[in-house]
Amino acid sequence: MSGSMPSRPRASLSGRRIFIVEDEYFLADDIGKACRALGADVAGPAGDLHDALRILHDGSILDAAVLDVNIRSEMIFPVARELKARSVPFIFTTGYDKVTISPEFHDVPILEKPIDLPAMARRLAALIADPQG
Repeated sequence: MSGSMPSRPRASLSGRRIFIVEDEYFLADDIGKACRALGADVAGPAGDLHDALRILHDGSILDAAVLDVNIRSEMIFPVARELKARSVPFIFTTGYDKVTISPEFHDVPILEKPIDLPAMARRLAALIADPQG
């Protein structure tokens, strides 16, 4: 009797604060629900760059983020730069086939819409566990 069953890694966001920046209301809500289903607390969602920067500067801890690349016709890169400077892992989302990402963000995962929400939440959990992975 081997006594050990293969265990699959558990994706958990329990106790983590996930920052969501998404200008499509229903998608933002769905991303929030997917994160909460894994135990996360959600910051936002922010629907424009001004709100995103306000949340970013409110002094609270952020453990990871989901950022829509194009938020109300503005690029999200100022928020992404600050998260990167704080070593907060994040994922970009986009509804565009070809999106121009600055070379400074080539290591950031990009998910195309429509998003596989459970997979996105698991990816966030993995990024938090191993930001280099």
